[in-house]
Amino acid sequence: MSDLYQSGQIATLHNLGKYNLEKIEAELIWYTQDRPIALVLPSLYSELEGDALKGIIENLKQVKYLKEIIITLGPCSIEEFKKAKKFFSSLPQKKTLIWNSGERVQGIYGLIKDAGLVLGEEGKGKSAWMAYGYVLSRKDFRVITLHDCDIVTYNRELLARLCYPVTNPNLDYDFCKGYYSRVTDRMHGRATRLLVIPLVRALIKIVGYLPMLVYFDSFRYPLAGEFSMSTELARVMRIPADWGLEVGVLAEVYRNSALRRICQVDIAENYEHKHQDLSPDDASKGLMKMGIDICKSIFRTLASEGVVFSSGFFKTLIAAYVRTAQDHLKRYEDDAAINSLEFDRHAESLAVESFTEGIRIAADTIMKDPLGVPLIPGWDRIASAIPDIFGHLKDAIDEDNNE
Repeated sequence: MSDLYQSGQIATLHNLGKYNLEKIEAELIWYTQDRPIALVLPSLYSELEGDALKGIIENLKQVKYLKEIIITLGPCSIEEFKKAKKFFSSLPQKKTLIWNSGERVQGIYGLIKDAGLVLGEEGKGKSAWMAYGYVLSRKDFRVITLHDCDIVTYNRELLARLCYPVTNPNLDYDFCKGYYSRVTDRMHGRATRLLVIPLVRALIKIVGYLPMLVYFDSFRYPLAGEFSMSTELARVMRIPADWGLEVGVLAEVYRNSALRRICQVDIAENYEHKHQDLSPDDASKGLMKMGIDICKSIFRTLASEGVVFSSGFFKTLIAAYVRTAQDHLKRYEDDAAINSLEFDRHAESLAVESFTEGIRIAADTIMKDPLGVPLIPGWDRIASAIPDIFGHLKDAIDEDNNE
């Protein structure tokens, strides 16, 4: 049974233990007559061979309120694209695949670059951004929902609860972030538990209750990759191309939507997907790479809010972070004990030490280059620079799918 606690600046929609899937699915079928939903699935080709995506497909076959499913593929060859089309063909809903590596979509990227706009490196952020552009080009959707393709514990309730707050006009939220617990025989979610939450709270100790920091601290799982949003918000949102994606999206939502129209919803009793290696000795991969990108995103967001950084500031921040993270680590150990979970104090401490080094690396980067790589522009900016971009984009993706 969930608690009823409302924290921070945004609404928290709990799972109170009452099974109501059929009811909310029926309501979604009704509401989507006026507010059609596009489900975006960012997928790597390798995920087509895993059990998680197969389970997601089996669940989606039973969902009747989605207008369309849009699968945006990571790097893949023409043969892999054809296999992906065959793999997703079992879905009864209308579906569209975006072949980001294909010549036609690459041509769209080329048009945008020729207009002097920076799109960043390949990755989930860029792939999802292209899907938003395709949804906007169609002009017949009101809601975009996105979730990952590696969710082992996926079910229809997760999707319905994620869609409902933005689709129901009586609730009328612009943005809804999913949250959940990640537990097996031990606690997971190290980047959230041991980096983002203690880092934000350490920043609050130093900077004070800056509204954006309080906003970040309001989210129970700020790094969750599952959310729904209005197409109006998708049109103006800029997106980071690196592992700072989720934090960057929250910052963009903060800038472009009223707080009363932002919520988070409990979408799963437990959530399981693939785990990243810590990679403490290699800052170019694993949780170390993720942690550095997240820190840079947070620091640049705060700089845009007027926070002034210096070497002294970052030295104080690192000390405050370490103390805060150690306090949280003790709480997690106690929480694990009362729930009879495994808890490796050494591994957890190693994660804190690695994240501390990640903060140092991110801080050095910010001091040298406060702006860094620009965010991927919002589609409103793209359309301003290239007025007929949506027509070109729709034609390119439709032609790939009709071959």
